[in-house]
Amino acid sequence: MKAIKMGTKVEIYSDMVKTYDALPAKAYVVRFGKMDGFYLEEYVQIEVKEDKIYGHHLEKVNKVLQTYEKFDRNLGVILSGHKGIGKSLFAKLLSVEAIKKDIPMIVVDRYIPGIATYIEAIDQEILVLFDEFDKTFGEINALEGEMEPQASLLSLFDGISQGKKLFVITCNDIRKLNDYIINRPGRFHYHFRFECPSAEEIQIYLTDKLDKQYYGEIKYIIEFSRKVDLNYDCLRAIAFEINSGESFRKAIQDLNIINMMQERYNLILHFKNGPAMTVNGFNLNFFDEEEVTVDFAEDNYNEILCVKFYVQNCTYDRIGNQIIVPANKLTISYDEDYEKELVERVKKLVPDYLAIQKTREKEVHYILS
Repeated sequence: MKAIKMGTKVEIYSDMVKTYDALPAKAYVVRFGKMDGFYLEEYVQIEVKEDKIYGHHLEKVNKVLQTYEKFDRNLGVILSGHKGIGKSLFAKLLSVEAIKKDIPMIVVDRYIPGIATYIEAIDQEILVLFDEFDKTFGEINALEGEMEPQASLLSLFDGISQGKKLFVITCNDIRKLNDYIINRPGRFHYHFRFECPSAEEIQIYLTDKLDKQYYGEIKYIIEFSRKVDLNYDCLRAIAFEINSGESFRKAIQDLNIINMMQERYNLILHFKNGPAMTVNGFNLNFFDEEEVTVDFAEDNYNEILCVKFYVQNCTYDRIGNQIIVPANKLTISYDEDYEKELVERVKKLVPDYLAIQKTREKEVHYILS
């Protein structure tokens, strides 16, 4: 029997109860019981099963831990981007390395009123991972009289009263994050943005994952990735099917990688004897057999040139890493009712090719030249 006293309250426990001066360096998840209140439950052992880590994950993990060691206050890290592109892997790597440094990891996978106070009371260095924060906290409406879930954590992210902590949040949609989290490096020092792999990264990944006899399929996958975003989950599934003996063309018809809607692309009409014309954010379905019509403006205002083409005539330009339609596959017409002098000048331009580039989300970081 063990008797544990908290203030004037004494509770009796069996001999199975163990007490620690500090939380052991393991993985935990926060739970809540109506009778017990908040408590920690041991989480499954965090393992990284990948033989090779692609991208800059390890470099960034080391950067976070080195910064955390230097800080005399809390450190916050945001991991944002679509599903399947490495956020969870990064969080696993960071958790494994933190535990090696004797820093326990605590997962918060749901909003429970009062959870900030509970975490704040843990008086030691810990890593707190808020998984899919934009859903677990961003999509939850506060009960009447309670603070908005994300806002209730702001003082926790700021605080240093109960031990220095490393806070990590993963999110798919940064637009659902509180305004006092984004652009607040005092609370979240780092924001790592995860994007779909580039053509070069896809080449490296598939060269590693595919049997050599199937290397000829890689060029078709890269071409497809310039039309439709492919994350590492998609690439893993594609590699498995191809190694099983299926061609990429056949495998993609059965995989859970489907054409949900038209994608948006930037279309650039290049000329041999003049500046290019561009249409940004054009809705295009690469898997439609209908003729596509695009109007271009010589001065970015008056659309006097019309281009028609079929997506079946698109080819992949490896050097430019883009989809193109050669000039001989374009049907071009002009607005003869517009200013004659301008129309005649545009008619003298000799089309070279039409480039089609997948639009990307707005770059969240500043890029200095």
